Amino acid sequence: MRLILLGPPGSGKGTQAQRLVQRYGIVQLSTGDMLRAAVAAGTEIGLRAKDIMAAGGLVPDEIVIGIISDRIDQPDAHNGFILDGFPRTVPQAEALDKLLKQKRLELDAVVELRVNESALVQRVETRAAETRARGEEVRADDTAEVLTKRLASYRAQTEPLIEYYSERRKLLTVDGMMAIEEVTAEIQRILAAVGSAEPKAARKPARKAALARTAAKKPAKTAKKTTKSAKKVTKSARKAARKASKTPKKRGKKAAKKVVKKSVRKAARKAPKKSVKKVGKKAAKKVTKKRAKR
Repeated sequence: MRLILLGPPGSGKGTQAQRLVQRYGIVQLSTGDMLRAAVAAGTEIGLRAKDIMAAGGLVPDEIVIGIISDRIDQPDAHNGFILDGFPRTVPQAEALDKLLKQKRLELDAVVELRVNESALVQRVETRAAETRARGEEVRADDTAEVLTKRLASYRAQTEPLIEYYSERRKLLTVDGMMAIEEVTAEIQRILAAVGSAEPKAARKPARKAALARTAAKKPAKTAKKTTKSAKKVTKSARKAARKASKTPKKRGKKAAKKVVKKSVRKAARKAPKKSVKKVGKKAAKKVTKKRAKR
């Protein structure tokens, strides 16, 4: 399962991403974390990003895409991933689509957490007031002023992604103003409805059940093939009997055996050996007995 979570700052993307990680056994890929890990690992792309970051510049999209490419090739991402913080713009989304196409992968869904921005600002103001009332210092990035700027940036750069993914029929919208548990339940419901999600605990039993169904079909298929082959042998034996009945008395027994033996060999090439041998012997005895009576 490969997902993108969209939503403005404060919409609860981080919380829901962690819950999806735990439920479905996938990894959360944060561009910030991936950049820092690439720099620490000293990879070629990481070193390029390090120089740019050290100079105070923004890391180009091509470098971010390169880091994502390396990251999703790692074993822990094979079951799927949630992209956090990327894409932020339509060009980034287009670059991501190109990358996934090259790797023969596809996004399963883009989940938008839709919220009321004025309610978010009010929520932050209330939290800041409560922090001051406790005599604690309010974080610089946890104020209504900062949130308002971040929301404006989201509307200008990231919000167009809603239309982009909607046109590609990837967008699933959830009311992010509900309680956290309700948002989680709704995300799980819509992912199940589109068939893109399967809890990690259900994977092994599902695989075992599929293998059991396949194994159960084999005996039935073999039995059907055996019955069909047996019928062919019986038919050949009858034909041999008719031919033997027209053979002169002295040569009758020998001719009958020869014809039946030939028929059995022919049928054996198309059926399990045990069934053909058993039916062939029975048919030969029947022909011999009939000839002896005459």
